[in-house]
Amino acid sequence: EEEEDYMSDLFIKQDVRPGLPMVRRMKEAIQKEEKQKEANEKNRQKSLKEEEKERRDLVLKSALGHENKGFALLQKMGYKSGQALGKSGEGIVEPIPLNIKTGRSGLGHEELKKRKAEEKLENYRQKLHMKKQANEQAADQFRVRFKNKQEERKMEGDLRKSQRACQQLDMQKDIDVPKETWYWLEPEEEDKKDEEDKEDECTSSDLSVSEKLRILTAYLREEHFYCIWCGTTYEDSQDLSSNCPGDSAADHD
Repeated sequence: EEEEDYMSDLFIKQDVRPGLPMVRRMKEAIQKEEKQKEANEKNRQKSLKEEEKERRDLVLKSALGHENKGFALLQKMGYKSGQALGKSGEGIVEPIPLNIKTGRSGLGHEELKKRKAEEKLENYRQKLHMKKQANEQAADQFRVRFKNKQEERKMEGDLRKSQRACQQLDMQKDIDVPKETWYWLEPEEEDKKDEEDKEDECTSSDLSVSEKLRILTAYLREEHFYCIWCGTTYEDSQDLSSNCPGDSAADHD
């Protein structure tokens, strides 16, 4: 064969863009694959279930013919195709649709699945409700504890204030020793005490802060006619009872 002339018109008209032959081959392969799929789909034999479904759908879509005994009896009684059932024509026009069961599960299985799904949903809602109640209860308990802590701190402050006032008023009356060791504020630095002093401290520590505050404020009112919440020393008991609102912080609020 003669060598091709690279300067001829035939060679110049050829498409020599890079990558074009690869793209052309890919397109041809895709088209060939699609044609093969279509051929396989046409040649594929339908399964028994598919054939039964097609026949069933075809029968259900077609109207009843004269060969149907039920339809023939209706025609004898005056029924016409497309007419509603009933003496006055208030019945149905189309036959009741069939619900074909194709699965292998027993009767009532779908209802059981539905009931279990509803029970599962109800259990989930109950868990959410219980969780919400638990969170609300925890929040309420936190608020109560926080409030109690604040009240306890306030009572501790009132107790220190009462101890300081009691010490000052007792010293003004030349009382060198408090009636109870905890009536006065304890010094920041003190020497070691004897075993008896330690026992007294244990006895006094058995009292709660509220009990100590109640006892000490009563002592201040009876002995010195003094109210820590008013911050006033009255002349006598009559002056105290007539001018002081009460003997507790709640009465002064």
